[in-house]
Amino acid sequence: MNAAAQPGTVYLAGAGPGDPNLLTLRVLRLLETADLILPDDLVSAEILSLAHAGAELIPVGKRCGQPRITQAAIHVLMLEAARAGRSVLRMKSGDPLIFGRAGEEIAALRDARIPFEIVPGITTAFAAAARLRTPLTDRSAASKLILATAHHAADKVELAPKWAGALPEDSTLVIYMPGRRFRALAEDLISSGIPNVTPCVAISKATTVEEHVYSTTLGALDDDAVGPAPVILLIGNAIQVQEQAVTAERLSTL
Repeated sequence: MNAAAQPGTVYLAGAGPGDPNLLTLRVLRLLETADLILPDDLVSAEILSLAHAGAELIPVGKRCGQPRITQAAIHVLMLEAARAGRSVLRMKSGDPLIFGRAGEEIAALRDARIPFEIVPGITTAFAAAARLRTPLTDRSAASKLILATAHHAADKVELAPKWAGALPEDSTLVIYMPGRRFRALAEDLISSGIPNVTPCVAISKATTVEEHVYSTTLGALDDDAVGPAPVILLIGNAIQVQEQAVTAERLSTL
């Protein structure tokens, strides 16, 4: 596979969680060679600084319900550039296939018969867990991993992720884009059957220099204690198992 961005091709790529050191080599090569770069808001300035000097950069972020550009307009930018023979790097934070609306862009590219490639990235849940030294699965505590979002399309009214019955006890739940109503979100999850003593960690701006970690239980989750967006929530007993191990390590060094 040619590592350089090819004329007339669109690349839907993951920029990772924010730390430039967590970029894949493939995405770095595309930054160094693409003609047009269309990044979401959460793609950091440090990452975009790696683009070559001749690249055109058009931010296309949409956040907090106040879109600066419509999804349809993003499609137009991609399609027109590719039809003109330019290489297009469409950058999304984390991995493009996890809560990144990639499906709509893939459909637009297929309908237009534009060549495209999907380039995976490190999703925030995995990077945050690594920074915390917290396995999301554990043989004694969690054999299931659930990735969900509390963000819905405008015609959806649910506050929190839904599933049939209570969350299985041997699960770790990761919630992307939880919004700012953390107390209400916790109460909704507790009402669905998750014990209020379940360990919970809220990570703000994971892997960046502004990273903020708030460790608590679901029942004690406090809106004011959580750092600024973007935030990801890790909920489950596997987190407690790791926290106990870290505490034991610290005590052993005293």
